[in-house]
Amino acid sequence: QLQLVESGGGLVQPGGSLRLSCAASGFTLDYYAIAWFRQVPGKEREGVSCISRRSGITNYAGSVRGRFTVSRDNAKNTVFLQMNSLKPEDTAVYYCAAGPTALLATCSMTRSSYAIWGQGTQVTVSS
Repeated sequence: QLQLVESGGGLVQPGGSLRLSCAASGFTLDYYAIAWFRQVPGKEREGVSCISRRSGITNYAGSVRGRFTVSRDNAKNTVFLQMNSLKPEDTAVYYCAAGPTALLATCSMTRSSYAIWGQGTQVTVSS
């Protein structure tokens, strides 16, 4: 069974940090580009960040650029999202997603590019 499991969410004060993890089981992340999305009730799921299979190519939504950092450890079959300087508007359920690709140095933040999704982890930024 192909599965992604997110962890690391929680409640944090504005200005604080969290590190989300996304662990894969049943398949090898090395063949996949990975993205993080987030969703709040009543809104579309939006792309936050993505990372290519190799070369460390990353993309970020404008709202998080400079505050969030995506990374991957293929040996551990895990992807991370380091979130710093968190704001109340970052409050959402965060999902990781994996998309198979032959391309090594590119990634997309389009939902249709990703076939395997985690169950999500809640991030709440509030004082």
